[in-house]
Amino acid sequence: MIDLVIRGDRVVTPQAVGAFDLAIEGERIVAVAAAGTLPVPEGARLIDATGKIVMPGGIDPHVHCKWHLPNPSGGADLTDPPDVVTRAAVHGGTTTLIDFTQVQARPTVAEAIAAREADWQGHSACDYAQHMMVQGALPPALLPQLAEAIGAGFATIKIFTTDITPSRKGRMVDFGDIWEVFQVLAKAGGLGVIHSEDNDIVMHMYGKLIREGRAEFTNMAEVHNTLSEDISFRRVIRLAEKVPGTALYMMHTSAASGVAAIREARARGVPIYGESLHQYMLYTSDDYRRPNGQIYHTYPSLKSAEDQAALWQGTLDGAINCVATDEICCTLKQKLQGVRIDDTTGGNAGVEPRVALMFTEMVGKRGYSLNRFVDLVAANAARIMGLYPRKGALVAGADADICVLDPADQRVIRAADLHEADYTPWEGRKMDAWPCLTVLRGKVVVEAGRWLGSLDDGRWQKRRIAPEFLAGPCL
Repeated sequence: MIDLVIRGDRVVTPQAVGAFDLAIEGERIVAVAAAGTLPVPEGARLIDATGKIVMPGGIDPHVHCKWHLPNPSGGADLTDPPDVVTRAAVHGGTTTLIDFTQVQARPTVAEAIAAREADWQGHSACDYAQHMMVQGALPPALLPQLAEAIGAGFATIKIFTTDITPSRKGRMVDFGDIWEVFQVLAKAGGLGVIHSEDNDIVMHMYGKLIREGRAEFTNMAEVHNTLSEDISFRRVIRLAEKVPGTALYMMHTSAASGVAAIREARARGVPIYGESLHQYMLYTSDDYRRPNGQIYHTYPSLKSAEDQAALWQGTLDGAINCVATDEICCTLKQKLQGVRIDDTTGGNAGVEPRVALMFTEMVGKRGYSLNRFVDLVAANAARIMGLYPRKGALVAGADADICVLDPADQRVIRAADLHEADYTPWEGRKMDAWPCLTVLRGKVVVEAGRWLGSLDDGRWQKRRIAPEFLAGPCL
């Protein structure tokens, strides 16, 4: 029995943008038909979205909730939990987030996964999944556990090729162990999601700038530089090529050198996909010198205008497939607590404005098609991460995860109006549209700015990477 029909004149389906009715029964879309042709049963609700954009709910494949946040005193805090971040996500039209499980935090991978699930179950307003994260030296007994977890639906493994800062020793995985993990991925059908920087270059530059008395965070781009991205991306790609069946997702690509490495590997047939962040797309290292310039930073660093142009080009030619946030939801005080290259807080509170911001920048300012915009903020993440077509598509059989953007709501972003943190790096930016409706698996969870959902709405999503995405570059 149909419960809800959404009727619009700009409905973004994988095949076309047009006037369609979406019929929803329970949690699923059961039919997509020409607008006005679906009968609305007695008792069902009809939502008229004429004049608006109807799209799949956003998917952010890179967030950190309830996460370890170092402070300059040598201690650590926790970032805001899913309770906060997921409410912000659904207010912004995002219906699925992918976070991280530190699998070495417990005696076994299964125990680590269960502990992380306790952070999310009953605490999430949207659906969610987890990347497994490995760090430091990897005991041989860990490898078969990772393979088992991939088979159980935890399809991705996060790997660091750097410690990021001198104080975070133990994050980097050496290349011998990465080689072993790649063999697990290739055999089990998983995907490697990589934070890729050259640790030798990064740590050398920390030492050099500190010796020279140039340790201010405004010099961050000299430390986490384009050479580091170039060397590390190419080394990781070369290793993957030596383990047939290894597929890669390069997280937070920030430089033209990284974009070029991905593009060249794809041309050789390597199954590799690129992610950038909205910070990199819209801010450069010059913005570090603005008042409270730390609010624009995440790791690796912001780069030059030329690097930024290469990222935008990558979204057009297939080298950059997703735009994520690297969400770190903390207070402005915490974001500003570090003032040096070796203690600045990474990440940003960004899940709420991401969809509207990218619509404004892609469709409004750069003339991207609605389909390409939807690919970059939702559909491609679903495809790459093993959620498609259950997520990321308005098709019959898919979960009824829907965002409706209202072009009449051209609001200016203000931290006071958002639902996460007490600051936003997007303060003062005028949007071309804003979400007026968010539907999660058939349930209207946000309507006209009112949260109608609950923290019990979100469910963990089992994932399996589609074989074609492991065999060669798609998208």
